Amino acid sequence: MAPPGDPRRLCRLVQEGRLRALQEELEVAGGYQRPEMAGVFQRPAGDTLLHCAARHGRQDILAYLVEAWKMDIEATNRDYKRPLHEAASMGHRDCVRYLLGRGAVVDSLKKADWTPLMMACTRKNLEVIQDLVAHGANPLLKNKDGWNSFHIASREGDPVILRYLLTVCPDAWKTESKIRRTPLHTAAMHGCFEVVQELLDRCHYEPDCRDSCGVTPFMDAVQCGHVSIAKLLLEKHKACSSAADTLGAQALHQAAVTGQDEAIRFLVCDLGVDVDVRAESTQLTALHYAAKEGQTSTVQTLLSLGADINSKDGRNRSALHLACAGQHVACTRFLLQSGLKDSADLTGTLAQQLTRSVDLLQDFSHRAES
Repeated sequence: MAPPGDPRRLCRLVQEGRLRALQEELEVAGGYQRPEMAGVFQRPAGDTLLHCAARHGRQDILAYLVEAWKMDIEATNRDYKRPLHEAASMGHRDCVRYLLGRGAVVDSLKKADWTPLMMACTRKNLEVIQDLVAHGANPLLKNKDGWNSFHIASREGDPVILRYLLTVCPDAWKTESKIRRTPLHTAAMHGCFEVVQELLDRCHYEPDCRDSCGVTPFMDAVQCGHVSIAKLLLEKHKACSSAADTLGAQALHQAAVTGQDEAIRFLVCDLGVDVDVRAESTQLTALHYAAKEGQTSTVQTLLSLGADINSKDGRNRSALHLACAGQHVACTRFLLQSGLKDSADLTGTLAQQLTRSVDLLQDFSHRAES
């Protein structure tokens, strides 16, 4: 049986909300009140019992620890999280309000410069966000990656929270991360259709705004398979379907890399994008990209849309070369069965690569069977 004051047992009592049992345990273990007791019951992560109470929404225990044992509400763990970070991140409004009422620092920073408001914006809990803002939380503060609270809320996809943040801080949308990604990029990538609508209606992002890699929100939507958002950006934001990133790759190429067959059909069949269009710097086609990543289904889709199986990139490599180089056995076999005209592709080093790929596959199969 664990001795009185055992940290694991104390944390378990807090998690289970057993206030009376916790009181008895602490009285036996301590027997007197002193501020330094805050450090006695730390877990390996550096959490105090206050962190544990705040994380699990035990407001009565939180109050008991602060008022009876004088535990420090600004105690930090090894990630510099304070109890307010924990309560905000889990959406425990009672704990948030209690800590704020006791004077907790509203814009305290944890590791990577996250504030409690940023943590709250990872949850769809408008009331907690409102409480923090009412106590002076600043939505414009940025973490180490350059994201503010509005940017984080855009990723989570709750338009009600975005409207609120725009109401209390109308310029919150005018933000870019350190790699120049906007909330519109983030919402498009994560498939947050209603948020994208809200951003297009209320904010003023430039059409085809680019991050540091030259990627636009339209490209983000396409490469993640969010066709409805891609259509919305075309209709309401006049996005360009043929825009290229810093490497000269277009949305079609990016969709081939991630294997988004529906998006590829949309680009080629509905928008008329050339299925064999080349990335400017590498001269790779979408078929090359798909083969390089071993996206067999996408290779099949591209060929069904008329992609040239024998086209070569700027280094005279075919899709088969790239599939073999990546040791993508299924993709290599499919390309071989799809009417290649140049059988010389399988000579020399390429043949060795293919043989190695097959050997690896067979070895894996034997191991799986045994």
